[in-house]
Amino acid sequence: MAAVQDGTIELDTEKETKPEILSDGSVKLAGNTGSGALSSLPPAGGGAPKMEDQQTLIAVLQFLKRNKLTESVDILRREAGLSDDQEDSQGTDAGGGGLGAGGKGDGDGVDAKSLLNRVSIASAAAPQSAPLPAKSGEDQPDVSVVLSAYTQQGDPSLYKVYYSDLKKFIESVLDCHRAELSQLFYPLFVHMYLELVYNNHETEAKAFFEKFSGDQECYYEDDLRVLCGLTKKEHMKGNEALLDFRTSRFVLRISRDSYQLLKRHLQERQNNQIWNIIQEHLYIDIFDGMPRSKGQIDSMSGSLGGEAKREVNKVKVYYGLLKEPEIEVPLDDEDDEAENEEGKPKKKKAKKDSMGSKSKKQDPNAPQQNRIPLPELKDSDKLDKIMYMKESTKRIRLSPDNLPSVCFYTFLNAYQGLTAVDFTDDSSLLAGGFADSTVRVWSVTPKKLRKVKSAADLNLIDKESDDVLERIMDEKTASESKILHGHSGPVYGVSFSSDRNYLLSSSEDGTVRLWSLQTFTCLVGYKGHNYPVWDTQFSPFGYYFVSGGHDRVARLWATDHYQPLRIFAGHLADVTCTRFHPNANYVATGSTDRTVRLWDVLNGNCVRIFTGHKGPIHSLAFSPNGKFLASGATDGRVLLWDIGHGLMVGELKGHTDTIYALRFSRDGEILASGSMDNTVRLWDAIKAFDDIEMDDFTAATGHIHLPDNSQELLLGTYHSKSTPVAHLHFTRRNLLLAAGAYNSQ
Repeated sequence: MAAVQDGTIELDTEKETKPEILSDGSVKLAGNTGSGALSSLPPAGGGAPKMEDQQTLIAVLQFLKRNKLTESVDILRREAGLSDDQEDSQGTDAGGGGLGAGGKGDGDGVDAKSLLNRVSIASAAAPQSAPLPAKSGEDQPDVSVVLSAYTQQGDPSLYKVYYSDLKKFIESVLDCHRAELSQLFYPLFVHMYLELVYNNHETEAKAFFEKFSGDQECYYEDDLRVLCGLTKKEHMKGNEALLDFRTSRFVLRISRDSYQLLKRHLQERQNNQIWNIIQEHLYIDIFDGMPRSKGQIDSMSGSLGGEAKREVNKVKVYYGLLKEPEIEVPLDDEDDEAENEEGKPKKKKAKKDSMGSKSKKQDPNAPQQNRIPLPELKDSDKLDKIMYMKESTKRIRLSPDNLPSVCFYTFLNAYQGLTAVDFTDDSSLLAGGFADSTVRVWSVTPKKLRKVKSAADLNLIDKESDDVLERIMDEKTASESKILHGHSGPVYGVSFSSDRNYLLSSSEDGTVRLWSLQTFTCLVGYKGHNYPVWDTQFSPFGYYFVSGGHDRVARLWATDHYQPLRIFAGHLADVTCTRFHPNANYVATGSTDRTVRLWDVLNGNCVRIFTGHKGPIHSLAFSPNGKFLASGATDGRVLLWDIGHGLMVGELKGHTDTIYALRFSRDGEILASGSMDNTVRLWDAIKAFDDIEMDDFTAATGHIHLPDNSQELLLGTYHSKSTPVAHLHFTRRNLLLAAGAYNSQ
């Protein structure tokens, strides 16, 4: 009897000799084997099988008959085109080939071990590059897979055996491969458990969960807690996230050497159940090169859908800034400056010239100016641009030796529950969203908030007067704050337009509302989300805005359209935060599926997927030059991403709770982060990005070595007494504003 062990052939009888592997990959057995040769299985396509192939098929038929699998016998016979006569005659011949225990020609004489050994010889002779056959989708399945499918697959009592066997194998391989192959544990565990539950094997599912749930990585604890509650098939119908997990493909990035080890093990063990799950539910992104270390893998792991496919992050992204419109600064500005020291005006004038020349030079990484239709600049917009340029000349240059001052706005006695905060770009207005469904707006400057006069009073105004904009405002309505009523649920997001004329708010009631800051009334209620809307944000140029919610999608809107212009679908869980790129051509979204995605506004495509956070993401911030993105999550980490290369380039550790606010300084020198741990931390953004070795970006793994230099990059920590930081904002002169509600507990 011939048995395959580690690729060698051991002989039990004198009639059999070592096989000869032919050049075409088939195996020739010298000895009394009927026709004298056992070729590799017939190729895909029609036609009756050859004589030597018929022997294998008939042996399989006899094995199935002995196990009373009559339906399978009929199907296999019909597919092979064999008649009963052929089976009987060939079965008699096969009896003399050393396959039967006593040389009998009937089905009772077929030895199962002998049959599997014959099939194993054919499998071993196949080229190593050939992939393992899938459960469905391959034209011609391997006979061993057919057997395995009928005898073992679906047997609930064997799931623990399969998983334990794979676990022992992975723990026995070299350290360099163990780290990569260990990534298989979590997705296989979840899919095998869900399969048991889905097929109503509740007892086996519970035992499987109890035995192996403790082996999973700590950052999957929340997912396992949800999984533990799914004990019946009916429970799965109500859990969309896990249904997505079951229907989408979990992405694993593994080196070719590690993959070959896994493939060889599954072939030798005939572990068809594991392989089917890998084929159907996993996407293995194979790269050439050295296997990644445990640290490299852990830094990118943790998301609900695994890592991102490398090709997704190789799409061209136009992250450069749009050319600024040419606006002449009035000369009287220079006259004002002339009153200062002699050297000062020249210095500031030079700075303004450099700004002008910079705006005229086209960034090679910038999108075309008209790639996304943008609203034309109104006269008021041009005046605001001039004011911005004037203030930027007085901007403080921040550095590790020159940190910004921090002004903290604390909401005292906020019994309504502060849920969202935003400042206008010029820092003149502050808005808060509250759990009692209201939106409140405050004036941060001495200038009070006023409404436009009634229509009757407006008719009495001289429209040609120079101060018409002042005359239309009603002084009787002047107050330091205004309350906006309209939502029917807690308000979770607020955002000012760039011209300070409008305010957006998103709520649990599933709507986004647009408010006029001239009349302090609701202009439009945008209905598209069916569930709570967690965040909304205006485009840097106004007109467009984005929203994200519990329905796991983000929507792009225009203020003059009732319906969304784009729907960004792809996240496996709630979209918790949204952010426009400085050039308004892209939108970033963070989700509770622990991924950050970058979407192209033009076509709605996902052009970047960033994984690495170990908890839901709650804050995003683009650097002023558009090259980098920072994200903060419940894991207390700030991750830095290079948008152009699609890679994580930094990790800032120090916070001990969820990070709800991130903001870069106006020139990008400092990154500020605000957390539920009642602190604001300042990080050296210049050093964080300058330390990156650009050669590392060409690594085949699509990953670079992250320096563990958080303490070197931390420039300062500011503690509040008992106020979690809900929002951060840098003024045009680089003063840092922070806001949050005092927590008396």
